[in-house]
Amino acid sequence: MKYKRVLLKLSGEALMGELDYGVDPQMVNRLAREVLQLAGEGAQVAIVLGGGNIFRGVGLAAAGMDRVTGDQMGMLATVINSLSMQDAIERLGGQCRVMSAIPVHTVCEDYIRRRAIRHMEKGRIVVFAAGTGNPYFTTDSAAALRASEIRADLMLKATKVDGVYDSDPKTNPDAIRYDRITYDEALRKKLGVMDATAIVMCRDNGIPLRVLDIYSEGGLLRAVSGEDIGTLVSAE
Repeated sequence: MKYKRVLLKLSGEALMGELDYGVDPQMVNRLAREVLQLAGEGAQVAIVLGGGNIFRGVGLAAAGMDRVTGDQMGMLATVINSLSMQDAIERLGGQCRVMSAIPVHTVCEDYIRRRAIRHMEKGRIVVFAAGTGNPYFTTDSAAALRASEIRADLMLKATKVDGVYDSDPKTNPDAIRYDRITYDEALRKKLGVMDATAIVMCRDNGIPLRVLDIYSEGGLLRAVSGEDIGTLVSAE
């Protein structure tokens, strides 16, 4: 494996599969199998999940709800998604720990950086839930923060498209995909790879980011093995 310790960022929508809402067990199981492939090859794996398949704080705030309350509901949604991922991994024979940025003692552990690293060193997959524990921060920012804290060698963002484009490929058939792009270019061109806070954090901590298609089976293993798939966002 080219990268020893990786953090995988998945949106909540990724867990919906073909459903309109919630968690698709078949999709979660497929993702869990791919994560276990990485662990089986010796990679230390951490995961950050969004909560948009259940609640999205920004949307709730736009509808009139207090933004802080909406974001807190979104954080709890990520705990639900994280528990579903833990269940899938463990049913497939893996070891997994969910660590939450907000205290939910009866269902998962509190996030403690040193303990998280120790879990990974023992071969356990760690799922970081509840974002950063603070409102106004996206799960992209939470993923970049946790990747920095655990000193990840690579951050993976699995999306519904096969990389970073200069415009939305769903609406523009002539959109151009980048094989490689720098952090500063992504920021300057406002390409929507991740939010600006997350990109800056990856840049400042020297963590390469690879964006790839979530529906490409085996894509995670290929990316962590060093294969040039999707789009690599890095310093050069």
